[in-house]
Amino acid sequence: MSILRILLAEDDDDDREMFCTFLAGRNDVELFACVENGLEAIDALAAIISSDKLPDMILLDQNMPKQNGLQTLKILKENPVYAAIPVFIYSTYADGALRERSLQAGAISVFSKPFTMQGYNEMLESMLSAMHRSSFDKNIL
Repeated sequence: MSILRILLAEDDDDDREMFCTFLAGRNDVELFACVENGLEAIDALAAIISSDKLPDMILLDQNMPKQNGLQTLKILKENPVYAAIPVFIYSTYADGALRERSLQAGAISVFSKPFTMQGYNEMLESMLSAMHRSSFDKNIL
């Protein structure tokens, strides 16, 4: 099993801590970068010189200051260097409109932000399971 490199963009300190706690306990992932908004995510990617050093997946909170998840997703998908990186969006308010806009913009899936550690574990397990499959089915997540 290969190790997945993950870029996380999450502005909430507590939520970021839950993600990091979950990821630190796994041997199949490595945290590429943990940033507080979409602008910092783009900057972290731009600092990489070699494409083999890019993350394998990107997790974006929708509601972040400066640049939200959907805005960041659109920028990523417009750049040929980053366009193939799978992106997952999550939000406290993951309604049908956000899901539709995010999927149309190229997200693999959209998740409702959980409120418990168990919920974070389940959401991240779903994301990682999708990454370990050979193809993505946007309808099953």
